Order: sequence, then structure tokens, then C-alpha cells
Amino acid sequence: MHPLDPISVASFRCPVLRGVQAGNEYFVAMWTWRQLLRRTSYDETEVPAEMRAQRTLNRARIPEIASYVLQNPGDFVFSALTASVDARVKFEPYANETALGTLNIPDDARILINDGQHRRAAIAEALKENPNLSHETIPVVLFVDLGLERCQQMFADLNRYAIRPSRSIGILYDHRNEKAKLARLVVMESEVFCPIVETERSSLALRSRHLFTLSAFYNACADLVRDVSKGDLEADAALAREYWETVANHFPSWIMVRDGRMAAKEVRSGFIHSTGIALQALGLAGNTLIRTYPDKKWKSKLKPLEQIDWSRTNAKLWEGRAMIGGIISKVSANVILTANVLKKSLGLKLTIEEEKLEAALAARK
Repeated sequence: MHPLDPISVASFRCPVLRGVQAGNEYFVAMWTWRQLLRRTSYDETEVPAEMRAQRTLNRARIPEIASYVLQNPGDFVFSALTASVDARVKFEPYANETALGTLNIPDDARILINDGQHRRAAIAEALKENPNLSHETIPVVLFVDLGLERCQQMFADLNRYAIRPSRSIGILYDHRNEKAKLARLVVMESEVFCPIVETERSSLALRSRHLFTLSAFYNACADLVRDVSKGDLEADAALAREYWETVANHFPSWIMVRDGRMAAKEVRSGFIHSTGIALQALGLAGNTLIRTYPDKKWKSKLKPLEQIDWSRTNAKLWEGRAMIGGIISKVSANVILTANVLKKSLGLKLTIEEEKLEAALAARK
């Protein structure tokens, strides 16, 4: 149906809030999940991208989003969806109101999701497992569709400035993920690390006063407490904090950066020990150290870290491990190969898999 056609006699009505944007009317409705699925659609027909107004569904994302809802039925958040109506609608304001009223939408109108198709698909998936969620509500922003070109432009405009939050700030604000809680507790309550860890960005600017990112600590702390966790977040955080602060005592430059006696960029640019891969390697090595020397006997075993030549110019040691072609590499094999250096220095035995990686590295050299 063309948007300028007369409205059908058969229509459904819903309360809405009316707004105007760029001279065009739009409406905000509050629908239950059941109403959302019944009233809206997503075009998954096999047509060329230039003939569609949406991207194709990434079906790998749907179970993850649905699981988020099902696992947190009393504590989930969904933002509004945006949709277009391919028919003329009629707005009837309430008495003495200009923005609040009832929207009449023809029964045969097609309401197409422009932004939020993955949320809609995940809602459908979640309702299959838990029909009781059907009365949950979600806001839907409705635009009157003026054709394919306008619909495609709407999609482009809605996504033009969308930027995924950094991993660090995601960890900082995540109160469900136990690993995120651990990293946050370790860093935020540490007098050593709180001042030198970037909690908002996942990469450090050249002139940043920080040495590490919270996202790097996320991985490092998780590796550190694996298989030694007491199942108590506070206790695990206390152990991890004690380990990292003991490690910091063997890297005077970290303390100098914290105290403002040395520029962070000088340390980061000159040494491997102030990179995310080194932090994770220290977590892996620390895990083995703590399991080998329990009851805090591990604290006296860390001094050999001072004897390692951590300079980035030490290509003989770090090339093929922490660096590939002079560039820091964060792939898992390189993290393990970097951790192997620390383990050998600390007198710790390598696993069979770690020995295999060492053999493969030696063969390449």
C-alpha cells in the first residue's frame, strides 16, 4: 500500500506519543513482545542488498541475545526499536493534548523493522523458551515509510555514528560477569594500579598517563585465579591484588609512573613488561607459581623477573614470542610463548603443550 492511499476501515489502534523530526511526524508506541512480533516483520527474502532496507541477520548473535534475556529475566534492558509503516496512518490526539493520542494503523499495513532486527529475532527466540515473557514491553519508534530510498537512508542515518563501546568501559560497567567484577575489584582497590590503569578505553593514546587498560587486566586476572579460585569474589580479588602488587615491586618503572616521576609513554615504548600481552603472561605464570608454592610462599619467588631483559630492542628474546616483525602480537600462542619465558625464569615446569610451542618456535628460527 502506498503511504498516500486512504486509510483502511479495518485498523488497529494503539496509544502513542507524537513527535516531529526534520519536518516529518513520527510516533512512539509501547508494545508487548507478543504485539511486537505480531505487528512487525523483518524482510529476509533473498533479494540483492540494493533492494533491501536492512542488513541480513547475523544468526550467530541471536542465541547470545536471547540467552541474555533468559538468564536475567528480572534484570535485562532493551532499547527502542525503529520501524517504518508502509501505509497512511491517522493520529487522534486526546482531549487538550497535541502530542499524546491514539494511532490508527491499517490492518494490512506492513511494519518493517529498520533498526533492532536482531533484538526482535532474539525476542522471538526467547519467547519460545519462556512464553511468560510475552507481556514484557518495548518502545517502538514508528516512521511513515516514504519508499525504499527513504527507508535505506533511514538505516544509513541510524547507523552512521553508531560506535561500539570500548571493551574496557564494558568491563567497568558489567555487574553480571564474574571476571569483570574480579578485574574491577583488583584495579579499583589497588593503590598501585588504580592510577595507572585506563578504565574507559581499550587502547592507550601516545601521551596517555596510563600503562595498562582494564580490558588487559580482565584477561590477566582471569588467567591468574583459574583453578586456584576459592569461589569467593572478595577472596579471589584479594589474592589477585596481592599478586599484582607484589609483581609491581619488581618493576620500579611502574611505581615511578604512578608517582609521576616517569612518563608512561617512555615505559610503554621501551619495554615489553608494560604491554597487555606481558600482563596476561604474568597472569599465566603467576597461576602456575601460586599452585606450585601455595600459602603465599610464591611471594619470595618473583625476584627473577628483575633479571629478564624486558627491552623491546631485545629481539633475540621477544621476536616470535611477544612480537612478530617487531609488532606486539596478542594471539594466544604468543601469550603462552611469552609466559614460557617467565616460567623458565621462575624455575617453573612447562606443560606438554607449552613445550610443543617452544619446539615449533625453535624450528622456525
